[in-house]
Amino acid sequence: MTDHAQITEDLSALDTSHLSDALDKLGLAGQCAGLLPLDRTVRLVGRAFTVRYVPVGDDGGTVGDYIDDLDPGTVVVLDNAGRLDTTVWGDLLTATASHRGVSGTVIDGVCRDSDCAVELNYPVFSRSRWMRTGKDRVRVDGYNVPVSVGGVRVEQGDWLVGDADGVVSIPLGRVGEVIDLASGIRDTEDVIRRAVRSGQSLTDARRAHGYHTLQTRRKG
Repeated sequence: MTDHAQITEDLSALDTSHLSDALDKLGLAGQCAGLLPLDRTVRLVGRAFTVRYVPVGDDGGTVGDYIDDLDPGTVVVLDNAGRLDTTVWGDLLTATASHRGVSGTVIDGVCRDSDCAVELNYPVFSRSRWMRTGKDRVRVDGYNVPVSVGGVRVEQGDWLVGDADGVVSIPLGRVGEVIDLASGIRDTEDVIRRAVRSGQSLTDARRAHGYHTLQTRRKG
């Protein structure tokens, strides 16, 4: 599967829960722990542009000027080592990203100016929010390098999907498999719901359609 628009459409039709179960079945660790949206009504789908931060040293450095170069549909993925004491995303970045059609931002750390993101309906997923700037505290260590976000390795071009329940990351080379499995899981759950509405017990409907093994890791 190589068509970007088709992948975006297919992923947009799937919940993170379906994608999480598909990742489990494939033995892929893609569930970004501890990252939740500022506004639970937003959805995020797109490919990763990664930024890794480290503490500022004697040589100084900046929090980065990258936003003007990003293409529409990009997801900004910021690895700030899970820090809760200094932010790497605020209202100027939010406003610019929203204007440029960036799909959203995922932060292993905190953001600030959260009202701006909510007002603009711009998806931001982070560990929390806090007001203290990262300027003079952290600096960019690399762009489009492998990063760790919520315990998950994310590389440039990987697919990110976010909704009210959190964020999953899907390796670029496995996205087709994940979509196929997640779609099957979603469809099976729909069949179970219809069976329950028709009078079947949930226990029987689950057993009939193999619910308890939908996410069980494939052997071999």
